[in-house]
Amino acid sequence: MAASNHFLEGKKIIVVGGGIAGCAFVAALHKLWNPNWRLPEIVILERNPRDVRHNYSISLHGDSVNGGLVALRQLGLLGETLSHSIFGLRSGQFKMWDVNWKELMSTQPQPWGDLPTGSMRIQRSDLERILVREAERINAAFHRGVECTGAERLANGRIRVAVEDEAGVKDHQDCDFLVVADGAQSRLRAALRPHDGLKYAGAVQIGGRAEFPHGIPEPIEENWGVLLSGKGVCCYFSAVDKDTVVWALSQQRAEPDTRTSVATPDRFAALKEEALRLGSMFSEPFCTIVESTIPSSAFVTAAMEKEPFRHDDPSLERIVFIGDANHAVSAFAGNGANLALKDGWDLAENICHQSSLHNAVAAYDRLGFARAAEAIKSSHQKIDFAHCTSVKDSLLRAGLATGRWFMRMRGM
Repeated sequence: MAASNHFLEGKKIIVVGGGIAGCAFVAALHKLWNPNWRLPEIVILERNPRDVRHNYSISLHGDSVNGGLVALRQLGLLGETLSHSIFGLRSGQFKMWDVNWKELMSTQPQPWGDLPTGSMRIQRSDLERILVREAERINAAFHRGVECTGAERLANGRIRVAVEDEAGVKDHQDCDFLVVADGAQSRLRAALRPHDGLKYAGAVQIGGRAEFPHGIPEPIEENWGVLLSGKGVCCYFSAVDKDTVVWALSQQRAEPDTRTSVATPDRFAALKEEALRLGSMFSEPFCTIVESTIPSSAFVTAAMEKEPFRHDDPSLERIVFIGDANHAVSAFAGNGANLALKDGWDLAENICHQSSLHNAVAAYDRLGFARAAEAIKSSHQKIDFAHCTSVKDSLLRAGLATGRWFMRMRGM
């Protein structure tokens, strides 16, 4: 492309969603933009009126070109991200244990290229703050408390986005390119693709955050992983900080759990009783962790997912969905943040390097679709593996698997 012009020079881009995918795209576009081109106007519309505290940690992978750590290095944010690592760079492994906490296997993936680590865990809130600060630093207009409820193409080809503020006042904003990154429960996807919603992936998790003022018990104080029962139940553990650990006990069920809240004392007590009953085969510190759960943190959640889609539908011209808005993965994939980071980078890179918006989106689709489809396929294998009715059979199946999903098991 000639350095003298660009198809989005001086245009307006609206990014719906100020989370990981949306801010990664904005930061990447600014970093890759040719200084000889006039910058587009970038507006980020985020429905949450203030920072949302996510009290759980996520895995960032650095063992392949599709890892989130690769994208963060490309963004120039790797060092700051690594400084927030829960376990540090030289400690913390994903482990699988039997019912007595005997180690069945551990993984410490090799870094891709010259990355300093092959994986890390970070509080989601810390990662989002890093990305939001970067988006704000480059002077993107960041508006909170704005819900985007619909979009339509105008006669002049621009996109009109319907918005609603906290007070319920409705308005609209027009743009030349719309990037939708408003998460798995995307309002815009529901409006533009009403039959493309989340689907149940076949497993239900119950859990919460357990607090230990005097330190998290061994062996999860410096590692994260999953207890395998060989009886169709497993339990995942990961530290959030030095005093708090998230646990999630799961089993496969034909239908998703319909409970919408476990916030009342009676429902919380019933959830703990259910967890202790289902996990009765697990040795300590399982019971201690369940009993130490913070009542307000308790949850019941069904594993939900959504297959990726390409943007070859003419109705989506000048509109691109990235991150969970395009392809939602369940917690068993352990890959949502990595997909979001790479989506943001790849879309921005192709916008800067391709000769037209059509070509840029098509190139992004070739990368993002295959990556997300593989992650969802992998999550199905993980669900079957983790809930197998024989530990021996589980390990045999894992050993016979030819893909990299087994190594990715650490990121659940």
